[in-house]
Amino acid sequence: MMDRILLHDKVFAPYISADAITDRIAVLGRQISIDYEGRDPLFLAILNGSFIFAADLFRAITIPAEISFIKLASYKGTSSSGNIITAIGMDEELDERHVVIVEDIVDTGKTMHELLQLVHRQHPASVSVASFLTKPSALMYPIAVQYTGFICEDKFLVGYGLDYDKLGRGLPALYIETDQ
Repeated sequence: MMDRILLHDKVFAPYISADAITDRIAVLGRQISIDYEGRDPLFLAILNGSFIFAADLFRAITIPAEISFIKLASYKGTSSSGNIITAIGMDEELDERHVVIVEDIVDTGKTMHELLQLVHRQHPASVSVASFLTKPSALMYPIAVQYTGFICEDKFLVGYGLDYDKLGRGLPALYIETDQ
């Protein structure tokens, strides 16, 4: 049984166990392997949050594939509707490639919406999104997530790559913020 944890000034309660995460990622890996058989996909993992999910997912697939990591940055000083996302490290040639974008969490969808526009400009053969978590109740952009680990509440979460002010990212399970 997982216990509550304290990170900085917040208390987090157990939400999804490490075993449940491992089982779900195995299922996603099998499905992606079936869907991309013979296509040698390129996984584009978004840092920092997705690195644990990306590593485990990449090990769970059984087909030839490549992986690359990108970091997203937005320019400061622009309005919320005008944020420009820069994909640092997106050096891969995407033309006619099958691309699987790997994200830790899709909540409002703004970041993914802008990244998808950047990726599509390079004319990939196909693009899909694999997200460890999705928060449908927070979604503000029409983002299709083809491979979802878990659908979660619109609450603050830590663990398995997600952090609270740089703490909690290395926890093997997922925790949810609690009032107590």
